[in-house]
Amino acid sequence: MNRKVLVLTGPSGVGAGPVVSALFARRSDLTPVTPVTARKLKEGETDGVGFYFYDLDGWSALRESGDLLETTEFAGNDYGTSRRLVQEALAQGKHVLLNLSVGRAAELKRNLPEAVCVYLEPSPEVLRDRCAAVSRSPLELEVRLETAAREREMSSFCDIRLCSDDDGAVLSALDRLLDGN
Repeated sequence: MNRKVLVLTGPSGVGAGPVVSALFARRSDLTPVTPVTARKLKEGETDGVGFYFYDLDGWSALRESGDLLETTEFAGNDYGTSRRLVQEALAQGKHVLLNLSVGRAAELKRNLPEAVCVYLEPSPEVLRDRCAAVSRSPLELEVRLETAAREREMSSFCDIRLCSDDDGAVLSALDRLLDGN
């Protein structure tokens, strides 16, 4: 069976978290890929659990070799997805599921064109409700909605668009996609 790299993306508040959890719970042929980072291990962390950790020389080697499918910087630290780890998961007969921001998903799609990018998008009413539920002020709500509009405009690289208002319908569509139907 042809294994896929499935990338879920969409605006903040799209509801991807529950969909991702449900997919992993119902599909034994699906696996995440542990991200890589150039930050130092914190107390209690173990390499390979949560992240694979690299020093700056190792990170530079990953970048120069073309292994990094996508990267981001947060709080002065680099994070990304390793091509080698994705290929290893596919070789083990698993589909790979990644949940990435729109910008990170676009970069991954440029570097791995065969990845199937799915843009999850709630209806405008549901998006507003979800953003309002996590916003602490009217200004924050407007910023979240403006960001969602910009991310939608950036999402033309996505292969599929799904309305994320109904988790059951999204899960059924993703099952069909993974099963080749």
